[in-house]
Amino acid sequence: MQLTKDNVIIELGNIQDPDLNLSLNELNAIKSVNLTDTAVQVSVELYQPIQWVYSDVKSAIKNKLNEIAPNHIHEIFIQEKDTPNAGKNMLSGIKNIIAVSSGKGGVGKSSIASNLAAGLSLSGAKVGIIDGDVYGPSQPTMFGVTGEQLMITQLPDGTQAALPIEQFGIKIASMGFIINRDEAAIVRGPMLAGYFSMLFEQVYWENLDFLVFDLPPGTGDIQLTLTQKIPLTGAVIVTTPQEISLADVRRSITMFNKVKVDVIGIVENMSYFIPEDMPDKKYYIFGEGGGKRIAEEFGVELLGQVPLNMAMREGNDGGMPIILSNADSHQKEVLKDITKNIVKGIRKLNYEKYKVSSPIIEI
Repeated sequence: MQLTKDNVIIELGNIQDPDLNLSLNELNAIKSVNLTDTAVQVSVELYQPIQWVYSDVKSAIKNKLNEIAPNHIHEIFIQEKDTPNAGKNMLSGIKNIIAVSSGKGGVGKSSIASNLAAGLSLSGAKVGIIDGDVYGPSQPTMFGVTGEQLMITQLPDGTQAALPIEQFGIKIASMGFIINRDEAAIVRGPMLAGYFSMLFEQVYWENLDFLVFDLPPGTGDIQLTLTQKIPLTGAVIVTTPQEISLADVRRSITMFNKVKVDVIGIVENMSYFIPEDMPDKKYYIFGEGGGKRIAEEFGVELLGQVPLNMAMREGNDGGMPIILSNADSHQKEVLKDITKNIVKGIRKLNYEKYKVSSPIIEI
């Protein structure tokens, strides 16, 4: 086969995006191809976030170039497609805002949110987390920053803003940095709205790939107001397997449908217990298969099933999400898979929202 620019484009265009199951040609992803006697230079744009697929796509391009242009130097550039910012003002530099929700308390929503934020950061992504639970802010404990307070700074434009606390490379803003637990019990109405407003309108996040929003549990007016005010990319709903939790999941999905927020999927927490001395045994303490049933009922993804494990509780209490620990853990691997599944869902949503209908290639 004669090596021409058109042939390079055709060959590379057949490579599949591993998340979207579409070819680079179908995605209009090949921005430019430059061919000389000694080198092939390829520029590709993918729907964000790309950190999880970058290596796979680059390797696929490299392998194809080795096949069709073995005697040339290969220069491969992969970047994200430009997409509009998620929001205005303090949220304008944030690419994706993910709500982590539960219809009721006690299902481990905040634990999943902290591990999701930490899991996203493992890829090198810039990540923040908002802890919006006024009556039980958990993220300061889970990240080991209890007692910290938000500091006020003056921005280059002369306005003032609060700086999030940073831990493990993750930016954190919590109701727990603003009010203490004793005050939380008496906060109502306009005061509550003001505190929430500060978290997502007056905190200077700078540029983030992800902002994880740990919503208060429930599906009442507070949750409705927050989901309407914040430009969410999508929502992740946390449940446990038993039927009483599933009824609340139904209400959560109905709430997000009402405010036109896409549900990325469901995380089933405390799905089973594996004794350390009997690793081949699984005990379904809270029932079995509830998350799968509700996912099928509403046509959404079951993102994963997180086992009940003492190490996760110890990580929560000890100030380090288990996904960041050095210890080998089945639970940690499950959480990494869930994070990857959430990213895949976000990329699908971004593709549907921002897809273009004509090629962008520069010949």
